[in-house]
Amino acid sequence: MKYALIGCGRISTNHIKAAKENGFEIVAVCDIVSNHMEEVLSKHFSDGAKHIARYTDYNKMLSQHPEIELVSIATESGKHAKIALDCIEKNVNIIIEKPIALSLKDADMIIEKSKEKNVKVCACHQNRFNIAVQQMRKALEEGRFGKISHGSIHVRWNRNKDYYDQAKWRGTWTQDGGALMNQCIHGIDLLRWMMGGEIEEVYGVTKRQFHKYIECEDIGMAVVKFKNGAVGTIEGTTNVYPKNLEETLYLFGENGTVKLGGKSTNAIDIWDFKGESENDTQYKGFFEETSNVYGNGHTSLFKDMESAILSDRQPYIGAEEGRKALELVLAVYKSSFEGKPVKLPLKNCSTLDFVGEYDK
Repeated sequence: MKYALIGCGRISTNHIKAAKENGFEIVAVCDIVSNHMEEVLSKHFSDGAKHIARYTDYNKMLSQHPEIELVSIATESGKHAKIALDCIEKNVNIIIEKPIALSLKDADMIIEKSKEKNVKVCACHQNRFNIAVQQMRKALEEGRFGKISHGSIHVRWNRNKDYYDQAKWRGTWTQDGGALMNQCIHGIDLLRWMMGGEIEEVYGVTKRQFHKYIECEDIGMAVVKFKNGAVGTIEGTTNVYPKNLEETLYLFGENGTVKLGGKSTNAIDIWDFKGESENDTQYKGFFEETSNVYGNGHTSLFKDMESAILSDRQPYIGAEEGRKALELVLAVYKSSFEGKPVKLPLKNCSTLDFVGEYDK
């Protein structure tokens, strides 16, 4: 699989690692800051990766390397949609880092254009591939939980001023969003996926408590009413002192309770089911070692994307799934600023709708 990376910031090391572990041929990388390319490549190639081309213009890269089959987009969030649409136009398959876009209009355009061109688009919600998450999903699909009562996601992390100073786009409505859109969207994706996906209504409250130097929220809470009758709650924050505490996902059913924990839903803290078997004992206290908070899921996600391209099927986490996670975050924002519950589906909503809201 001939592969290229666009955007060599904080998350890019996981993309290069995943490409290498899957045996991809890394043709080129692109970033508007040359040093960023050198920094990430030096982590993974002892010879300086002289065989990998460098570009500061992704359109030039795509034009000069028509052999590229798959591209990762790992730039600031506000540029995801434009780059994705340019790649689709050139018939290049793409993995888009979360969020897939910052507006539902852009997300819908990505979905529509990719179908027209038969280009595969993967939303990079890699935590779905965590071993703990996969086991929860398997139990759910086997019906072991019975009727679902409720579930919750808690993302209790820390981001300080140094983090935002590293990249001025962070915490802005035009290029990023706040704690829910950036740090918590993986957990929000997992909650919606596990709870049945279809949502009736969202009531949310967001605040900018401590990070007065950013435009967006550093704490968000929400109650989600699902169409199947289940209830979900969301807590996402970057206000935890002094460092990341946990990302926990709970699922409560009439016949089972599971709590996933760790820094990034990489552990099974509670695994209790009616009529447990001997096989269940292996999941109690399970913990998956990870090298960073982003987990190990990128490697499996890349493998699945390669398979989807070669067998002409949709990826495990397609563009529609990325839109669902985006829609839920935007619904929490909309509810918070309007001061009332919001009905889904949302049609037209964007982070740009909330510019200046905390300064009123």
